[in-house]
Amino acid sequence: MTAPAAAETATSAPYPYRVVSRRVDTYDTVTLELRNDAGPLPPFAAGQFAMLTAYGIGEVPISLSGGGEDGDCLVHTIRSVGAVTRALTGTAPGGTVGVRGPFGTAWDLPDADGGDVVIVAGGIGLAPLRPVVRAALAERSRYGRVSLLIGARTAADLLYEAELREWADAGIDVAVTVDRPDGGWGGNVGVVTSLLPGAEFDPARTVAFLCGPEVMMRFTAQGLLARGVPAGRIKVSLERSMRCGAAWCGHCQLGPLLVCRDGPVVGWDVAEPLLSVREL
Repeated sequence: MTAPAAAETATSAPYPYRVVSRRVDTYDTVTLELRNDAGPLPPFAAGQFAMLTAYGIGEVPISLSGGGEDGDCLVHTIRSVGAVTRALTGTAPGGTVGVRGPFGTAWDLPDADGGDVVIVAGGIGLAPLRPVVRAALAERSRYGRVSLLIGARTAADLLYEAELREWADAGIDVAVTVDRPDGGWGGNVGVVTSLLPGAEFDPARTVAFLCGPEVMMRFTAQGLLARGVPAGRIKVSLERSMRCGAAWCGHCQLGPLLVCRDGPVVGWDVAEPLLSVREL
C-alpha cells in the first residue's frame, strides 16, 4: 500500500496507524505511540497537530507530543474528556487509530538560536511543548539558559514526571507549581505565572513558548512583556474548535485567522489583539 501525498493526507479519509504502545500518564491522560506500517507519511513538526479518528465515533485535533520526523511514527498525549478522546485513550496496542495531517504551524525553535529559551506549560499544554524541550536538549549548545515552568491543578495532574527529572539533570531549569496541593506536596503552590520572577533569562535575547489555558497564556505573556521580552518573540498555541483541519469549514475562525491553517502557533503580537476582544 502506497502512502498518500501530503495534500491528500491532510484532506482525505483518515490513514490507519497501529497503536504500538500505550502509557498511562495520569488518571485521565494517556500517551499513544502510533506507527504507519505502509510507508512514511509527510513529516510532522513540533507544534503541528493531527486529526485523530476513533473509528465509528469521530475525530479530534491532537497536537504532536513526540516523533513525527519522518511521518511513520507519531506520539500523542491525550486527555480523556469526551466520547472520542475516551475511545482513543482506551485503544490498546495492536488497535488502529485514523490519522489526517499534518496541520497547522510549528514552534519556531531556531528563532532562539544563540539566546535563552523560556517554556511555559499549563496542564495538558506540556504535551505540545515536550518536543521543544527535547529539541533544545538535543542541540543544547545552540541555546543559552533554558527554563521550563509548569503549572498543574494538582500533583496528580503532572505529566512526564520521570522526564522532568531527566530534563533537570540534563541542565534544563525546571520549576513546577500546583494550584491545589495535597498532603504530600512539598513544592510551589500557585498559578504558573508565580514562577516567572524566579526564572533567569535575558529578555532581549529570549524566545518564549507558551501552551495552556487561554487565561494562563494571557497573564504569562503580560509577565514576559513586563520583563522586556518582545511580543513577537512570545509564541503561543491557540485552541479553537477544529473540524476539517483544512481551513474549509470555518469552525476555528478567530478574527482574520483560521486557527487550523494560520495557527495554532502564532506570535503574541498577532494573538493579543484578537484575544483581547471579548467572546471573539
